[in-house]
Amino acid sequence: MAQRLLLRRFLASVISRKLPQGGWPPLTSGALQTPQCSPGGLTVTPSPARRICTTRVRSTTFNIQDGPDFQDRVVNSETPVVVDFHAQWCGPCKILGPRLEKMVAKQHGKVVMAKVDIDDHTDLAIEYE
Repeated sequence: MAQRLLLRRFLASVISRKLPQGGWPPLTSGALQTPQCSPGGLTVTPSPARRICTTRVRSTTFNIQDGPDFQDRVVNSETPVVVDFHAQWCGPCKILGPRLEKMVAKQHGKVVMAKVDIDDHTDLAIEYE
């Protein structure tokens, strides 16, 4: 509720601000470039404003899809794995799950967490009771 109120106040303040004279300039590829001057200050050559990195971020929490996926991502993992066997209808599971995720996230990749829905994967729940 407090977040919703804060968001409304923020949006109201942004909307109530006036546009500068003539409106905002159009965004073009030239607008995304930063001019650089030579030592004499005579020539200007555009260069990219910033570089975008496309490395993939590895998630520390993932859902198990089936038995072979469990075998591959949990049993054969080189990284220690915390396995959360949970159910949608389980109240304590809903409380414990986010706490486990926070603890695993604090480890910065040293530990990962696998989530197994016991209603979808009953065989895994029975096997790894």
